[in-house]
Amino acid sequence: MFGNRPAAPAVSFPAGNPLDSAVDPEIKARRFEQTIMPHLDAAYNLARWLTRNDSDAQDVVQDAYLRAFKYFDSFEGQNPSAWLLAIVRNTCFTWMRRNRPGEEVVVDEPVDAESAASAEPLLGGGSRALATNPETLLIESRDRTQVNELVAKLPAEFREVIVLREVEDLSYREIADIVGIPIGTVMSRLSRARKLLHDAWYRRQPKA
Repeated sequence: MFGNRPAAPAVSFPAGNPLDSAVDPEIKARRFEQTIMPHLDAAYNLARWLTRNDSDAQDVVQDAYLRAFKYFDSFEGQNPSAWLLAIVRNTCFTWMRRNRPGEEVVVDEPVDAESAASAEPLLGGGSRALATNPETLLIESRDRTQVNELVAKLPAEFREVIVLREVEDLSYREIADIVGIPIGTVMSRLSRARKLLHDAWYRRQPKA
């Protein structure tokens, strides 16, 4: 699922896709490429965490980018990453409601061991730490597989805020805008997600 983050698959736009825009199509396409395409990896990353499947994530991102391209005229110059991730997130949940009706309430679904083992560490680069001890144990490389398994088993509403905060390093305001909830709810979900990870981590540890 993670690992050294794989390059996102190419996104293609079908010839003749209606732009429904007064802007010159070539200018719009050029602006879209310069403004939105650089965030393809983040979009694919979020989709992979939410769908927990590479192929499904590719389909979701393709659909999300087509939607983003179609409605690019509504983009008013705000944070392009947050704008795109909101579309990706909504596309993911629409896809899951259609294809996996029970997905949003699943707590302990089996996770593919190979995907978890090759996954990117939950925290890396400039990402924030989950918390002080004992959560700091979770960022050690030897625990990477277990961390990814635990995060993947979180309910989707907790999984998304953890990924947006700890992996994409977004602010509470940006997460609130993407998910469409108040900042207080973002903080509450993050707290709950960390508590679930904390408890699940200790349940896995050998008894003294």
